[in-house]
Amino acid sequence: MIVGVGIDVVDIGRFAETLERTPAFAERVFTPDERKRSVPSQAARFAAKEALAKALGAPVGLQWHDAEVVSDDAGRPWFSVSGSVERRCTELGVQSLHLSLSHDAGVASAMVVLEGTPS
Repeated sequence: MIVGVGIDVVDIGRFAETLERTPAFAERVFTPDERKRSVPSQAARFAAKEALAKALGAPVGLQWHDAEVVSDDAGRPWFSVSGSVERRCTELGVQSLHLSLSHDAGVASAMVVLEGTPS
């Protein structure tokens, strides 16, 4: 059963300006491995974290670093969750997190589907 869905889009140019204007933003939002990625890839990961927050019901207290977007050997993205995000997933009965990322034509997007048994 679907227990949450979230989607988000990010203008890559505006995102790059934000990173340049506010260098601490990347440290606040991304893990060290996520910060090593290109700007379009970071924009997609930011969209993923925003989409995840929406799918989780945007509860107060979620920590950015508690949801890391990682890739498997084939390049498929998925979430590694811990702390505040893991607790919220448990509260909602989430058993699987599905993630899709894209970036093209100056826009990064992400969609998240949470699957599980509602509590």
